[in-house]
Amino acid sequence: MTPDAVVRLVAARCLTYPDERLYEELPLLLRAVAGVPGAEGMRDLLGHLERTPLLDLAAHYTDTFDTRNRRCLYLTWWTDGDTRRRGLSLVGIKRTYREHGLEFDSDELPDFLPAALEFAALHEEPGTALLQEHRAGLELLRLALVAAGTPYARALEAVCGTLPGPSPETREEARALARSGPPRELVGLEPLGPGVELPWPTTHRAERTPV
Repeated sequence: MTPDAVVRLVAARCLTYPDERLYEELPLLLRAVAGVPGAEGMRDLLGHLERTPLLDLAAHYTDTFDTRNRRCLYLTWWTDGDTRRRGLSLVGIKRTYREHGLEFDSDELPDFLPAALEFAALHEEPGTALLQEHRAGLELLRLALVAAGTPYARALEAVCGTLPGPSPETREEARALARSGPPRELVGLEPLGPGVELPWPTTHRAERTPV
């Protein structure tokens, strides 16, 4: 597994809702990133997770990742907002997983960042293309987490570091990638855009399709 794949896989685990299983896996995750180039930020985040009581960490996670503060873990929220296009985008992501032998089986949406990162670790070329397609949203999320002063920013910094080219230094530069923020068109859809809290994630799974 390449260094980029390791960073993505560990980041995927760290960006899911914290639970007892995460604490059990921390020694394994720390060993996985030991000495891996580009994983310094992940080691810092894992150290923070290790030192923080579960209840405190869960509360911080919930406060950190929401749409009201534009810190959303769902990739198509950044590109499609509350439009009909979001449904088509979700179908496209699910199709991408399936084309590479993975059947998405989860209560989560397929654009949940940890799911996309897991895919991008297992299938680096198409996974990098998927992340690059949503690069503007990832960079805006990174900048928002840095501004919030949360240790989770280190995960996004590490993930963006696995993508080609430099990261934007300002929100204006990141917004230039996206041209504009999430569209606000509401046409027969339940609102999922800015100002509305999404259901909090608990788990995700990508299972290999039987041959």
